[in-house]
Amino acid sequence: MKVIHYDEVELEPVDAEGAKGAQIRWLIAQKDGAPTFAMRMFEIEPGGHTPFHQHEWEHEVYCLSGNGALITERGEMAFSADDAIFVEPNLTHTFKNVGKETLKFLCLIPHEKPVIKKALNPFADEEANNC
Repeated sequence: MKVIHYDEVELEPVDAEGAKGAQIRWLIAQKDGAPTFAMRMFEIEPGGHTPFHQHEWEHEVYCLSGNGALITERGEMAFSADDAIFVEPNLTHTFKNVGKETLKFLCLIPHEKPVIKKALNPFADEEANNC
């Protein structure tokens, strides 16, 4: 288990090519024993953005504060605090801060090589379905 305040986690620059004014905190990751997913918190300064990129996994995003735009090959969608966002696999995308304050959002992704765990159902002679 882990409980930590976000500001106790190192804020690192997003150094991927094409990123501008974007920083990341790895709140929960494999190093913490999380076998399948990572929870990251992005902080993007006004006018900044993540790189325009794509990959084989989806994003589940929750905006904490600020005003942003999800820009994809299909167009642009505005979002702000308390909005939930789904970005499907293989969709080229970037998150851009279009506001005047720091844009903060959580982004959950699967690990590239998740740790496979088999849970046993304590109430039956079978494996649990991990629900």
